[in-house]
Amino acid sequence: MYLNIQETADYLEVPVSEIQRLIRERQIRTIQVDDDILLNRDQFNFFIEQREKYKHELEAYMNTPLPEDPDIKDED
Repeated sequence: MYLNIQETADYLEVPVSEIQRLIRERQIRTIQVDDDILLNRDQFNFFIEQREKYKHELEAYMNTPLPEDPDIKDED
């Protein structure tokens, strides 16, 4: 199913400007029919899922404690 920019923004509950930014940065694919820009809802859902997955992986990586460096010597 294809949605226009306004319908996509309503569906995702984000501002229209966010959808336009993603289109401008070519992070999501669109098709143009006459004067309408359409987005495939299934493809967009996949994009959002991958983005969330990456976000969680990055957060887990950033929260992993650094191992103690064996080369550090106590100078006290």
